[in-house]
Amino acid sequence: MTSSSFSSPLSRRGLLGAVGAAGAAGLLGAGSAAAASAPDTTSGGRGSAALVIHNARVFTGTTGGGAPVEAVAVGRDGKILATGSGPAVRRHVGRDTEVVDARGNTVMSGIHDGHVHPLGAGDRSLRPSLEGAETTLPELRELLAGFLADTGGAEAEPDRWLVVEDWNPVGLLPTGSVPHHSMLDALATRRPVALVGGDGHNLWANGRALDIAGITATTPDPVGGRIVKGPDGQPTGVLKDDAQDLVKRHVPEPSRAELVAACAKVLELAAASGVTTMMDALVGRHELELYQALAAAGKLPQRIVPAIRLDAGQTKDPAAALAYARGLRREFEGVRGLRFGMVKVFLDGVIEYPAQTAALLEPYLDGNGKPTANRGELYTSAADYGRLTAAFNKAGWQLHAHGLGDRAVRTALDGYAYARRVTGQRDARNAIAHLQIVDPADLRRFAQLGVAACMQLQWAAQDTWTMDALLPYIGPERHRWMYPARSLERAGARLTGGSDWPVDALQVWNQLRTAIDRQGAYGTGELYRELEGLSRSSVLRMHTAGTAWQLRQEGLTGTVEPGKAADLVLLDRDVTRCPVADISGTGVRMTLVGGQVVHDADSAAGRAAAARGARAGSGPRPAAYAAVHGGRHHACGH
Repeated sequence: MTSSSFSSPLSRRGLLGAVGAAGAAGLLGAGSAAAASAPDTTSGGRGSAALVIHNARVFTGTTGGGAPVEAVAVGRDGKILATGSGPAVRRHVGRDTEVVDARGNTVMSGIHDGHVHPLGAGDRSLRPSLEGAETTLPELRELLAGFLADTGGAEAEPDRWLVVEDWNPVGLLPTGSVPHHSMLDALATRRPVALVGGDGHNLWANGRALDIAGITATTPDPVGGRIVKGPDGQPTGVLKDDAQDLVKRHVPEPSRAELVAACAKVLELAAASGVTTMMDALVGRHELELYQALAAAGKLPQRIVPAIRLDAGQTKDPAAALAYARGLRREFEGVRGLRFGMVKVFLDGVIEYPAQTAALLEPYLDGNGKPTANRGELYTSAADYGRLTAAFNKAGWQLHAHGLGDRAVRTALDGYAYARRVTGQRDARNAIAHLQIVDPADLRRFAQLGVAACMQLQWAAQDTWTMDALLPYIGPERHRWMYPARSLERAGARLTGGSDWPVDALQVWNQLRTAIDRQGAYGTGELYRELEGLSRSSVLRMHTAGTAWQLRQEGLTGTVEPGKAADLVLLDRDVTRCPVADISGTGVRMTLVGGQVVHDADSAAGRAAAARGARAGSGPRPAAYAAVHGGRHHACGH
């Protein structure tokens, strides 16, 4: 991988203040005033720090013991200069050192999001959102009528597209209702209408949109996707996975300037949430050009590992796929903040009813306990995936698989095992994301193969998605293995964390809390907490050092140690000791990337970003109809 350095000096911000003799005395505590006149307090003197955070509860993320750490010094090169007690950092305080009192709260590594789609969040923010609401058909039509009026009304007829984000594919009430284009055709409009599923795997189009796309009874399913058809053989309007592109390709794109501005705002939101590194799990030329524009404008505050997406067809030709990925890397590797070396493949879809495209070892049930003929969709065979992995691993690249059902997880593991045999590599660090159901026979294979288990544990709570839309269709025996985090940890797997934002809201600290109590702020009950809940320290390491390892970045970030890059967050509470339920409400006072302040809660920009984050993370998944009604354009806090 290539790497970029975030080493610009700290600028003076609202949370920070210059320190002289009195400031140094305060840092060192009562009885230490004499230390303020100790050597090396001159501006820029030998060992003088750019920033010192003191009176902190520092979670270093290291596994060793030792005395508690209560202060961190950040050097002028953007690296951690020293950690320890107040007296231990005394020699690093100079006349122009910035000093921050943590007030007894946590300082830790910034959050590393190992599976996220930040540019997708920016793009979605430009369109109205249903926010995952559960609605009756009349309620849905009322919302859509409002969106039609808000996006041009009569002047937009008949050709302006209405694209609505965050449609809940399992949220049409009463439960079990199946979407059909005729339901949308009843709206008082001739405009093409498309509802994009918040899960990223489903799209619901009206008849006009189907006509524009040329989708008929004879249209074949594209590779990696499905056109849902009714008993009469006609398309219902629901398109799954790669079939969504049949409609999406006809939707006009926003301007580059609009996209860059929207993406800059959501990246500020991520910084305000404490995120310092992100693995963008769905990248092509379009996304790389956006990152290039953001970096050129100075609007790229995080480290980004782009995972270049390979479609199902590309997985069958490893040489061509590798050439494609290498070509994009050559073209964009000079963009500051990007680090290449990852590709992404979808192995299956989603598991909830009515989608049921996740690949299962045993068939889905009919809702009454009887097996069906459906085992979901497997988009790539184990043989093809193994050959693809071998080619990329040999060239120094990592594979990142979307593997949600237990059959997809096994397919990925089989592919990784083949690549390991062929290449002889023992540290490829391939990954499987989501892991909604893992067969217990496969748990130990993660450690045996050195595979990262990248989990999105904000989903690991009892709610409509995990209970109503799933339990009747897979049965209790398989349901018990939902998001088996502790079982994987006990089997020796490396756990890593991701949000999958904007498939789910960016609620970083509720995500961490849910991994512990398996209920979170919005769950209706615990989802196998006694079996699969993680310890607090495991969760904190999972989302810092664990994900840094997944991204081959552990030598640079992920722990608070001298010599590491100063990618740090200062929180408004001590997340290592506060009640677990209180973790959800954690606020971020300051975020540093490479020693640069990229979020300051006391600045005007910081307050605005924090407010957007609070609005974006103010409700459960899925939200109630009432939360959408009256605020139809709410999306990502804009």
